[in-house]
Amino acid sequence: MAKGSAIPEGPHSTRREPAAEAAAVVGPRGVVIALSTGAGRLLGYEPAEVVGRKATDLLAGPLPEAVRRDCAGRESWSGRVTVCHRDGHTLSLTLQAHPLHSTAGDTYWSLTAVAPRPPGTAPAEDRGEPDAALLKQWALDQLPLPMALYDRRGVRLEVNAAMGRETGRPAHELLGWPIGESGSGDTLQGLPRISEAVSEVLRTGNAVTFEAHSPGSHGPGPRVWLMSLYPVRDTAGQICGLSAAAVDTTEQFRARQRLAVLTEAGLRIGTTLDLSRTADELAAVSTDHFADFAVVDLLDSVLRDEETVADPHSLLVFRRTAQRSVLPGCPESVVPLGGTYTYPEDSPPGHALAAGRGALHRAKDILQWWETSSPERTGSLRTYGIHSLMAVPLRARGVTLGLALFFRHRNPAPFEEDDLLLAEELGARAAVLVDNARRYGREHATALALQRSILPHPALHHPAVEIASRYLPSHAGAGVGGDWFDVIPLSGARVALVVGDVVGHGIRASATMGRLSTAVRTLADVDLAPDELLTHLDDLVLRLDRKEPADGADHPGHSPGEVGASCLYAVYDPVSRRCAMARAGHPQPALATPDGEVRLLDVPAGPPLGLGGLPFEVGEFDLPEGSVLALYTDGLIESPARDADEACDLLCAALADPPRPLEETCERVLRDLLPEARTDDVALLLTRTRALGADRVVTWELPAEPSVVALARELVCERLAAWHLEEAAFVTELVVSELVTNALRYGSPPVHLRLIRDTALICEISDASSTAPHLRRARLSDEGGRGLLIVAQLSERWGSRHTRSGKTIWAELALTPNEPTA
Repeated sequence: MAKGSAIPEGPHSTRREPAAEAAAVVGPRGVVIALSTGAGRLLGYEPAEVVGRKATDLLAGPLPEAVRRDCAGRESWSGRVTVCHRDGHTLSLTLQAHPLHSTAGDTYWSLTAVAPRPPGTAPAEDRGEPDAALLKQWALDQLPLPMALYDRRGVRLEVNAAMGRETGRPAHELLGWPIGESGSGDTLQGLPRISEAVSEVLRTGNAVTFEAHSPGSHGPGPRVWLMSLYPVRDTAGQICGLSAAAVDTTEQFRARQRLAVLTEAGLRIGTTLDLSRTADELAAVSTDHFADFAVVDLLDSVLRDEETVADPHSLLVFRRTAQRSVLPGCPESVVPLGGTYTYPEDSPPGHALAAGRGALHRAKDILQWWETSSPERTGSLRTYGIHSLMAVPLRARGVTLGLALFFRHRNPAPFEEDDLLLAEELGARAAVLVDNARRYGREHATALALQRSILPHPALHHPAVEIASRYLPSHAGAGVGGDWFDVIPLSGARVALVVGDVVGHGIRASATMGRLSTAVRTLADVDLAPDELLTHLDDLVLRLDRKEPADGADHPGHSPGEVGASCLYAVYDPVSRRCAMARAGHPQPALATPDGEVRLLDVPAGPPLGLGGLPFEVGEFDLPEGSVLALYTDGLIESPARDADEACDLLCAALADPPRPLEETCERVLRDLLPEARTDDVALLLTRTRALGADRVVTWELPAEPSVVALARELVCERLAAWHLEEAAFVTELVVSELVTNALRYGSPPVHLRLIRDTALICEISDASSTAPHLRRARLSDEGGRGLLIVAQLSERWGSRHTRSGKTIWAELALTPNEPTA
C-alpha cells in the first residue's frame, strides 16, 4: 500500500478490543493479489471483487509522511488507517504491514488488520462472540498464502489451511517436521540455504527472504516459492521461534527464465549471415534449454532463393538444414542433414504451416499420424520414447521460410503453453535472421555477379603490357564493395590502366561502380588526358550524388554526400615508354624497375571524386621495358594490424623481383599483406611494360603540298615491303591517301605520318589543327566527302584524338595470319 490515512500507534495509544481480523497480500505494483474471507466481510466485498484492484482504492485518505518513509524503505510498520466500506461508510482499522522481498528485487506486503470495537459495545465474551485468539486462528486459516510457525530448532508447530492445500496433506501430518520438509517427498530444494536462513533469523533477529523450489508432485508441476522467515518474540523481546510465509512466484520465475533464454538467444543466434549456421544456432539454443531434440527444416525454394507462399493444399519440399539433440549424433533423426522430404497437409507440421502459428502435440497425436505415413519416424518415436512435440512455422516479412520441430523424450514433463510461447518467440527471431541471411546472400550474389561482369577477363591480353590481376571481396558481412580495375586499349598501341574504389558496399556500391567503369571506358575512347578524364568523372559522381529519385519521393536511405569514389587513371605509350597518371584520392602506385629498384611513384594527389571544384594534376614517368607497375585499392594496405607505411614497405618488398612471373608476384603480394579476416575489398592490377622498338615504328614529316599524297603512298609501300607486309599494301595505300588528303585539305601544317607495326597495322596522320573530323553523307553529284567513309570501311577501327599540338587521325588495319606481327 502506498497511500492512506494512518495514526501510528505510540506508547500511550489506547487499544480497543478487536471485533474482527482480516489479512491481505499486496503485490509490488500496489495491486491486491490475495484477500482473506474475513477481510472481505469486514469491507463488504467478496474477495474476488477486491483481488486485482489497487489497494489505494480502498483507502479514505492519504498516509502520513512517517508511514510513507517506511513504505519507501520497505520496512515493517503498524498504525491506524481509514478505509471505505462498500456501502460508503468508513472504518478505522489497526493495520500491520510486513514486507516480503523476492529474489528479483520486488517487494510484496503482508497486511493484517483489526477493526476496533465501537464505544459502548460489550466485550466479545459478553456478546457470545469468539475471542481474539480464535479470530486470529480464523484469519490465519483463511489467508490464501501458506504460513507456518516453528520453534527455535526449526521444527513446525502450527500451519494454516493453505499450507495443507499446497502440500496435499492434512495439517496435523505436517507438524513436527523441520522447515522445508513435509515427509511426502515434496522437500524444498536447497535445504542448506534454508538452514542458513533460519540461523540468520535466530542470530540477527532480522527477517530473511529467499527463493525455494518444490517438485510439486501433488500439484501441476514444479513450483517456485518466495519464502520469508520472521522472528517470533516473547513478552521479554527474546526470539522464541520463527514464522514463515510463502508466495507462489512460479509464473514470475518462468517469465524470468523465458526472458533469460531470449536474451541468450539474441547473443547466440544470427552471429553470421549464413543460413545453415543460423538454423543450427536456433537448434542449439533449443536443446540447451527446453527441448531434447530439435530440427530446423527450411523450404528448398528458400534455399534456392525463391519466395513461396504456404499452400495447405500442396506439398512443400523441405530440406533438413540443422538438427541438435541431447544424445550424441542425433540418433532420433531419420532424415540426414541436407536431405529433402515433404509434409502432407494432415500432418502435425502441415497443420502448423496451414495455421501459420505453433502447435502442441502429445505422443498419441504424433503416433496416430506417423504410423500411417512414416514408419521410420514411428520407430524413432517408440525407440527413444518421444512423448511431446511442438511445430513452429518460421515466417518473416510475410514469407514462409521453413519449420522448426522440438521434441521431448528425456524430460518426462510434456511441453506446455509457456514452452510453446518461448518456441514461437525464438522461431520469430530466428526467422528474421534467416530472412536477413537469405536477402544478404541474394544481394551478395547479385553484386558479385555485377562486379565480375564489369571486371576484365583474367586472360586479357594487350601488346603494350603483360597483365595479372586479383579481386578479393571482404570477409565482413557488409557485402561486396565497389572496387574495380580495367585495362582499356587506346589508339597508337597505347593502353589505359584504371583502378577505382566506390565508397560503401552492396548493390548500391556495385551499381555505382558499374556506372563509373562504363563512364571511364567512354571517356577513354575519346582519348582524354588523365586529368581531364578525372574531371569529367568527378562531375559524374556529383550528378549521381545529387540526382533525385525517379519517383520524386523523399528517400530517407540516401542523403547528399553518400556517393563518393577514388580512382587512378594511367596511360602507357609503348613507343615513347612514358606513362602519364592522375589520381583522385587514391593510393600511390608502386613501380619496380628491371634494375631491382622499387619505389612509390609521386603522382600528384587529387581530391576524391565527388567533392567537385578542385583540379587534378598529371604526373609523367619514364618506364624502362620490363618494369612492373602495381595499381591497387586501399584494402590492400589498410589494416588494423599495421599502419599504411608499413604495408607499403611490405608491398615494395614483394615487388622486389621484377623478372618473377606476374602471377607469382600477385600471390606473394596478397600473402604478405592481407590478414586472414579482411574488412575491405581488395583489387590488385600488376602490369609488366613492353616497348615497341624503332624497327616497328616509322614517322615522316610531310610538306603541305598536294603532290605529297603520291610521296606518302610510295613511302608506305617501301616500309611495308621492309616489314614483309606486301599483301597489306593496297588497302594501306588507300587509307593513307585519304588520311593525308584530309589533313592537307582541312588541317594545318606541319603534317606527320606514322606507321606502327603491332598486332595490327596502325596508320596515324597528325596536323596542327584542332578541328575534329566527322563522317558525312555525300550526294551522288559530290566530287568529294567520301574519304573518311572509305577509311571507316577498310579499317578495323578508326578515330581521332587531340594532342598538345593539334590532333591525330588514326586507323587500325587487320593483318592476315601469315603476315608477321609484333
